[in-house]
Amino acid sequence: MLFILPILALAVGCAAAPAASGYWYESIEHNGISPTITNGKNWKVFRNVKDYGAKGDGTTDDTVAIQQAINTGDSTGTRDAGRFGSTGQPAVVYFPAGTYVVKSTIKSAIGTVIMGDPTNLPTLKAAAGFTGTTLLFGRDQRYSGLIGFFHGVKNLILDSTAVSASKTIALLEWSVSQNNQLSNVVFNMPVGAATHTGITMQGMNSGLIINDLEFRGGGVGVLLAATQYHLKSLVFKNVKTGIKISSLLQGTAQGLRFEDCSIGIDASSGSGMLSLIDSSATNTSVVITAAAMSSSSVTGSLVLENVNVDSSVAATIKTGSTTTLTGSTPPNTVWIRGNTYPASSTTPSRVDGSLLPLPRPSLLINTTSNSYPLLPPPTYASYPPSAILNVKTSSPAAAGDGVTDDTAALQAILAAAAKNNQVVYFPHGIYLLTDTLTIPPGSRLVGEAWTQLSASGAKFADAAKPRAMLRVGEAGSRGVAQLSDFIFTVADVLPGAVLVEVNMSPAEGGQAGDVGFWNCHFRVGGARGSAVRGTKCAKPEGCLAARLSAHLTEGSGSYWENVWSWVADHDLDESAGGQVYPGAAAGFLVEARRGTWILGMGVEHHVLYQVNINKAENVFIGLQEGEAAYWQGKGNTVLAPAPWTQSLLASDPDFAWCGASEVQCRMGLYQRVSNSKNISIYSSGFWNFVAGPQRQMCSDDCQDNAALYEGNEKFSVFGFSTINNKNLLVERSGQSTAVVAARAANPGSLMDGLFKTASVAGYFR
Repeated sequence: MLFILPILALAVGCAAAPAASGYWYESIEHNGISPTITNGKNWKVFRNVKDYGAKGDGTTDDTVAIQQAINTGDSTGTRDAGRFGSTGQPAVVYFPAGTYVVKSTIKSAIGTVIMGDPTNLPTLKAAAGFTGTTLLFGRDQRYSGLIGFFHGVKNLILDSTAVSASKTIALLEWSVSQNNQLSNVVFNMPVGAATHTGITMQGMNSGLIINDLEFRGGGVGVLLAATQYHLKSLVFKNVKTGIKISSLLQGTAQGLRFEDCSIGIDASSGSGMLSLIDSSATNTSVVITAAAMSSSSVTGSLVLENVNVDSSVAATIKTGSTTTLTGSTPPNTVWIRGNTYPASSTTPSRVDGSLLPLPRPSLLINTTSNSYPLLPPPTYASYPPSAILNVKTSSPAAAGDGVTDDTAALQAILAAAAKNNQVVYFPHGIYLLTDTLTIPPGSRLVGEAWTQLSASGAKFADAAKPRAMLRVGEAGSRGVAQLSDFIFTVADVLPGAVLVEVNMSPAEGGQAGDVGFWNCHFRVGGARGSAVRGTKCAKPEGCLAARLSAHLTEGSGSYWENVWSWVADHDLDESAGGQVYPGAAAGFLVEARRGTWILGMGVEHHVLYQVNINKAENVFIGLQEGEAAYWQGKGNTVLAPAPWTQSLLASDPDFAWCGASEVQCRMGLYQRVSNSKNISIYSSGFWNFVAGPQRQMCSDDCQDNAALYEGNEKFSVFGFSTINNKNLLVERSGQSTAVVAARAANPGSLMDGLFKTASVAGYFR
């Protein structure tokens, strides 16, 4: 049984380190580079705002200094002009402790992490005479929300308490999609200021997760407009409305706490599907205001599980003027509203507020609170600078220049750091690995603005002999291995590359998160630094770019938070968009049995599947977003399992349930769960926007089957949603023909009126 850390713990896996004075990241040597741009060895990644003239004294206007820290490029131009592409201008804009007053909007640029000292959160404060309607524009305004990648905001206090309560202001504009991080931020607003909002989102966005945030005062904490989201560990105090949903197709709200609010979540606009789990409310009038389900759709479907309220809460759920639910949800039950598929049924049972028995897998929870773990990203704040090992200044040293083979140097560095209880810091760069790099027990690795670890060379080139680039532990090993802020990628077309293989699990008596990944992403092609681009990848059969993003092996147990596994559909650094057609085989293969938690996951554009849970046990997924490979579908002649037919693994789907020429059946599955036990999935959002080699916009079903389920037990799925899929769920026993378990005749919300959506509230086996 694993011991689960309590919510809002300050650090993960840091108990053995000596106490520190100040935050180590502020005082260590900073020598990150940008290898893919001209003169990139001299690029400045780390920017302390005080080096640009900011005072942080609570009175000086620091607007110009902070903006200069963000915008400064090199002698050829500034970062806000687009000169350096989407991936060539990494920057960490760092705020030491203090109060930084600004009189107008601060605007971020792509590739920027805006962060403060986690040991003493700095404050970015709007002056009393603030002009504008947004304190911090957290994304690059040159990019729409759907392509708003590579932004970070963490370890800060955003404050509007000096601004008139009658003025309209948002503390953070966060219209972004995948590969972003918003974490450990406090939003301070005047109590009762109805026109002050913590976070706003505009237009269409495809975010994955925001986590470990606190909102104090104001009218709205989060104004939510997105395709999907995982909302984790959000606290609302004296906020009129904690979360107001403008549009949402699919979401999980986990570990929310409402104190002294009027409304916890306003879902009355008609969101598609929302699961609220492991949450609580006190002195709050209504936890959720919901829209009524119509007879023609399942808009407004809800799941509540382990939601605790006290007598001060008048209504747990209110639909219009009608109180639908009062009190807490009892342990080991789920309250559900929407279309459900009970055991062995392929006919939906429509429920409008039923309480069903549902014991949680004991290995996945803290049995005292019955909650899944809620772990903040580790900062290692208790470590002094002397306990940080910089891979570029150690002996031996790594280069991170995208040219040098860093494998041997990094292997020696990791061994020494694990022995000496050191955190291994990877300044930004591209670290080439020509062979497997093994992460030993006792490892803590920290990247910078998404440091890249990139597979390179012949050892990863054989499709018949898959080989791990990064191996976390040997088979059977146990202990601590934690990674934060990395991108795992390939330098070339490498059919045998398995980017990450996890074998390790926590030691006996250890805790969830001892083996963990935070803000770590996978990118196959699509950017400078990789040859998976251009004419080399003009056809998928000529571009077997990678075998597998991640393999969580049988003996492993790991925690993942904020992960995007993306096979590029376009080149991020080509001015014309640079469409590419990589044929990477598969996303996440989960065969783990010792406890797996995945929160805020996106897996996109793989040939065979996005996520495959195979002979696994004890798996929790909070949210999985997915898209099929854009080149699959109508007009495609490379039908799955091609182009991987000659090198399939035993765990791969063979598509034998499809006819030989059924183009829309032979497309990458979003989710396959087979012969597995104790699996709990809370949000699945699977979207077909375009399909086929010509990438035509979908106007109807572009794919036959979203998910395939085979031979599972103690298996529950909540909030399964699709766009333009004929069948949501199909089942198969042995090699028999697949049986449709849930069709798209479960109509959900419209996505800007353009796409046909479907949603299921619950599926149980």
